Amino acid sequence: MNGLVWWEVFVRLCLAVLLGGLIGIERESVEKPAGFRTHILVCVGAALFTLVSREGFFGSGADPSRVAANIVVGIGFLGAGTIWRSGATVQGLTTAASLWTVAAIGTAVGVGYYFGAVITTVIVGAVLVFFKRIEQKFPRRGITTLSLLTNDRPGLLGRIGTILGGYGVNIEQVIMEDKGDNRVNISMAVRVPSRVNRERLLVELGEIEGVEGVHWEE
Repeated sequence: MNGLVWWEVFVRLCLAVLLGGLIGIERESVEKPAGFRTHILVCVGAALFTLVSREGFFGSGADPSRVAANIVVGIGFLGAGTIWRSGATVQGLTTAASLWTVAAIGTAVGVGYYFGAVITTVIVGAVLVFFKRIEQKFPRRGITTLSLLTNDRPGLLGRIGTILGGYGVNIEQVIMEDKGDNRVNISMAVRVPSRVNRERLLVELGEIEGVEGVHWEE
């Protein structure tokens, strides 16, 4: 196999810097934990791993695709580090997804698939900048508050979530307040499908061992 000349490697790594930086600028502008430099490093790192795979393993009998496969797995750990809890809400999912996509862009640049890398960068930029404005205009109907008074015991919240999931109820937010005497008030902002019998759901939740009371807050 003929290896790449130095300037081809240089161009690919520089393109990875450019494309990763374009996405990183948007994340930096909204003060996310993984911003401009992080996205550049992920994109360049993925591109270099792919180049190493091409130059070092192709034709050697080893499977060069294993390097790209491990990029996908490895970036998951980095992305998980950008996800955190703020009170009862989970944040950082979009940034984790952008890091994962930037790694894919870097991999594409590394193998010389420039068209796919550039188009993906444009799409990601549009999703982060313009689609956010569209998303904010979506009506968020059907959200109501479910209040439960429970004993403080391990696994109770999981059992509550299992029942809600069985009814197709989406949990938007959970707030837990210590009421003393080993009792906890759980307030859940939930999105309830119109087909759900709310009274039946309350009865089933009330039958969970450790739940002392449950009601809807309109």
